[in-house]
Amino acid sequence: MIDFERVEIEKDYPHILSGQIYFNHASCAPMNRLVRTALEDLIRKKSKDEINDYPALVQVSTETKKLISEMINCSPERIAFVDNTTNGLNVLAQGIEWKNGDRIILNDAEFPSNVYPFLNLKRKGVEIDFVKSKNGIVTAEDILNEVTPGTRLISISQVQFLSGYRVNLAAIGSCCRENKIIFSVDGAQGLGAVTLDVENNYIDFISCGAQKWLLGLEGFAFIYVSQSLQNELNVSYAGWLSVKNAWELTNYNLEFRNSASRFQSGTINTFGAYALNSSLQLFKKYDFKKVENSVISNSRYFTDRLNQLGIHVVNNSPGLNHLSGIVSFKTQNGEKIINNLNAKNIICSLRENHIRFSPHFYNTKNEIDKVVDELGKIENLI
Repeated sequence: MIDFERVEIEKDYPHILSGQIYFNHASCAPMNRLVRTALEDLIRKKSKDEINDYPALVQVSTETKKLISEMINCSPERIAFVDNTTNGLNVLAQGIEWKNGDRIILNDAEFPSNVYPFLNLKRKGVEIDFVKSKNGIVTAEDILNEVTPGTRLISISQVQFLSGYRVNLAAIGSCCRENKIIFSVDGAQGLGAVTLDVENNYIDFISCGAQKWLLGLEGFAFIYVSQSLQNELNVSYAGWLSVKNAWELTNYNLEFRNSASRFQSGTINTFGAYALNSSLQLFKKYDFKKVENSVISNSRYFTDRLNQLGIHVVNNSPGLNHLSGIVSFKTQNGEKIINNLNAKNIICSLRENHIRFSPHFYNTKNEIDKVVDELGKIENLI
């Protein structure tokens, strides 16, 4: 765990005191104290004195974009808010002027959010090349081996949702930049657990929901759009907040904003913005790099303990660069295992016959030991 007093962590995460071991951040994060306080304060204001405080929302939105930009190393003007990862990727998929025969590289280890928006383009004559995973993992080399002269876009998750494998984005991004291929990243299973620099990885587009490792709320997400990509991307979903002079309500001059905010068509999720702002303040307090170090340390320790138990972890990479916050193993007895763990107040997920654990920075090795001990009591784990 990172270098902070446990009492500080327990203050931010009171659910810990109940004895619950929450290893399910790859699905949905528990609400921390800062987020809860911000939302309770917002509810109070909206119930009585400041029901329609739009300037406050603008201030929070601006500050939140700045915090995101610091996290991924870009200008705040490159950030826009959307409602979820899928619709963020639809902004990209529907915004490109596709030509018949254009090709997109995907892979078969993706969550559907990073598949369906692009499969939907087949009606426009776009061809999809699916890279097949090997032992549940898709590497950068696997992706690059499929690049052809017709490849127009590559979209891949920073962290693969079943295995937890963290791909070498820089290798893919460098190839994309060299060959004028659009490079899109689904950050939902990475950001908040591991760091990411859009410049160093040559990334053109990111879509990322707030409810997982970023410790925010469901129904709120952000996209990053590079300036060069924005210059060639159509605004497919225009709205009153997409334009420069939004408050000239009957002007109807469709002149889009110069920033990525042109992709925000209308009113955003106020509660989602306040929640993400608060959680990012928490990350800033703890430091993103220290958070990553704690997450990776937990995953390395968890993997080693499971190996000692005879459990083969899907992402068993010896190098730290491919580890993330997700540790999983395949089983045919998933329901039994989940029920046993839930009875012990241990929360994790069952996905596609994989038991998936996803502890965050504040979880401890002592908690990991308890989980491994409980697994050791269950017969027929595999």
